[in-house]
Amino acid sequence: MKNITKSVIALFAVLALSCSVEDVEDRPVIQGIDTPELVAPENDKSYVLLEENADDVAERFVWTKATYNGDVEIGYKLLIDVKGGDFTKAIELGGTSGATQVEVSVKTLNQAVIELGGIPDELGSYDIKVMSSLAGVEKMMSETPLTILVNPYTGLVPYAFTDWYLIGAAVEGGWDNNADTNHQPMFRGGVNPSIYKFTGYFAAGNFKLISVKGSWASQLGNAGNNLIEIKDNAGEFAISASGYYTFTFNVETLAYTLVPYDASAASVYSRIGFLGTSRTGSEAGWNGDDSEMTVSAFSPHVWSMTISLFDGKGKFRANNAWDKNWGGDTEFSGFTGNGASGGDIPVAKSKYKIYFNDLDGSYLMLPNQE
Repeated sequence: MKNITKSVIALFAVLALSCSVEDVEDRPVIQGIDTPELVAPENDKSYVLLEENADDVAERFVWTKATYNGDVEIGYKLLIDVKGGDFTKAIELGGTSGATQVEVSVKTLNQAVIELGGIPDELGSYDIKVMSSLAGVEKMMSETPLTILVNPYTGLVPYAFTDWYLIGAAVEGGWDNNADTNHQPMFRGGVNPSIYKFTGYFAAGNFKLISVKGSWASQLGNAGNNLIEIKDNAGEFAISASGYYTFTFNVETLAYTLVPYDASAASVYSRIGFLGTSRTGSEAGWNGDDSEMTVSAFSPHVWSMTISLFDGKGKFRANNAWDKNWGGDTEFSGFTGNGASGGDIPVAKSKYKIYFNDLDGSYLMLPNQE
């Protein structure tokens, strides 16, 4: 009985294999026939984008259905590039699964144009195409681009800097490489942006740095001999005993220092805030209570906040009073010193993630936050 059962199983296996081979040989090769082409809006339509309308629909783009030699589910992506661009660095405006139209918001169109080098309050020409695909493959692109003219608003603030975030057992967030994990960024010099520094608490353990939260692609680590290296799987820095340290490195010379810091006499503040004309868009921003920051539970002299600011200036102060305040002369980042009033930090209109260190007055203002 067992031998008969084994024979039947073997027979079915042979039949299944034969069917699989024949199915593969007879399966039609899916190929594209007609590319998707935009039919709306009209060519050379112009758009003057306004920030107060950011959530409104700027345009509904409509295109013809792509056809392939088979009954298949087609996905689409709406892409924008500079006029005459080859779409190798195009930006996606939206996508659908099967539908041949998509609404694009003012904010989405504006951000794409700014990323493509558009100048605020100046009309520029851009090409739009549609890419179709089957499960991400068998892609086809529109043969004829639709050209639109766009006058964008400021949108993204130009920011040509690399930020480095501490990651590891010795620092806040541990080794959890998640974009939402709270990893402490290094503070960057304002006068010399090649210099990065952080003074704060480190636990015993190892650490390195990443340039993009949520990605291991670019790391900064220990190359030995007091030098850093920037590469995938970079070496680790070691903290032998928990305590306060100052970690500094220079991305040009590749030199670093990691030395103990005496925080025993450091002031402990109940509140750190930010204020200035950039807070309200007027001189009234210097008056009244400041915008309160949140202290880190890991390194209690480091503060942060997310806030929308206007064109203007600002600075930090302790305990909602003027006897201890910090300012600077460089936008985005700087080292102001311990309690020195300094200048007023120049600010461009944007939504910021702001970090401040009351041990040495370092600040970092990351623009273009969601």
